[in-house]
Amino acid sequence: MTTSSAGRQPRLGIDIGRVIIDGPAHRGGGDTAFFEGDEAAMLATPEMAGSFPAIGRLVDLFAVRVWLVSKCGPRVQARTLRWLEGHDFYRRTGLPAANVRFCLTRPDKRIHCEQLALTHFVDDHPEVHAAIRGCVDHQYFFGPQRDPVPGYGAPVRDWPETEALIRASLGTGPYSPPSGRVSGE
Repeated sequence: MTTSSAGRQPRLGIDIGRVIIDGPAHRGGGDTAFFEGDEAAMLATPEMAGSFPAIGRLVDLFAVRVWLVSKCGPRVQARTLRWLEGHDFYRRTGLPAANVRFCLTRPDKRIHCEQLALTHFVDDHPEVHAAIRGCVDHQYFFGPQRDPVPGYGAPVRDWPETEALIRASLGTGPYSPPSGRVSGE
């Protein structure tokens, strides 16, 4: 693996809500099912399509230097951790449970980016990207955005596009499944 443009060892940060946990899927029944619903509704909230396999490959690519960094209060933190456990996230991706960080405001994500020396960050919220600008080399604005993505970031529609751009930034080329296997197995 190559080093980032600033010469730092590549390290990846990933937001959780609407990046790993698919919040918009529950808009018909209320986008708040994860936050306000009972335990069963919370656990039934699906993962973002393709997120677990892509994150698993990125955990390998980054040699486990991948962290989840999420903004939420204590109640949603607890629900998020139960969701990750309930969806077998750690086993399915190889990400250590110790590599999950929380903060109370979006701008506070910068503190985690600095402490962890993150070089890449995937988040759906423009306020986060504005806050981490200048300390993270590669910023990926995940999913639909209301406004055009600023020049310091890259818009990404989904996990295949996110993984491809991250791989390109590292000079590793596109992911190709092992011969005899179909991607997504």
